[in-house]
Amino acid sequence: MSSIDTSLPDEIASSVGDSDADEQLSKDVIFELLKNRRRREVLTYLLEAEETVTLGELAEQIAAWENDTDVNALSSDQRKRVYVALYQTHLPKMDDAGIVEYDQDRGLISLSDNADLLMMYLDTDTHRQDRWDRWYAALSVVGAVLIAGTVLGVPPLASVPTLALAGAVVGSFFLLSIAHAVTNYRRERDVDGKLSRIE
Repeated sequence: MSSIDTSLPDEIASSVGDSDADEQLSKDVIFELLKNRRRREVLTYLLEAEETVTLGELAEQIAAWENDTDVNALSSDQRKRVYVALYQTHLPKMDDAGIVEYDQDRGLISLSDNADLLMMYLDTDTHRQDRWDRWYAALSVVGAVLIAGTVLGVPPLASVPTLALAGAVVGSFFLLSIAHAVTNYRRERDVDGKLSRIE
């Protein structure tokens, strides 16, 4: 008989009973799920895999991360300890909260629709970072080099009017700023949509 507690915390159990639990999660449920490192590692692995995975491969990778070793170097005890905890506790809780789809009989796991509500709280390498500063810096350098070439009379830039080139550089900054604003607007709408699903 296993002594592992498989009952759901009150916050998760109450949200699972709601009819619209598939669409909304409370902050209490989100933080309850994310406070455990293994559950965060499950999300990280599934996000990187972008497909359905088996319980065996998931448990092996998490055990390798926890023991700071390669999957091939794991002992059977290290594998089993993580496998049992995922099988009996973590995956059922995540499945009940609508974060993963867990077929316990077949040992298959994939991300569910509500997983995106937790992903924005994770710091993973797969999330793209905002690198607009590089675009602005590159445009500044290119613009400065072109204008300096025009002023110094470097061929073929000597034949281009300095004022026209400066106008083109300013216009390029304007277009880049519009692209940046549109991207930020879309990102904010996406985040607002996710936040509206959090109670």
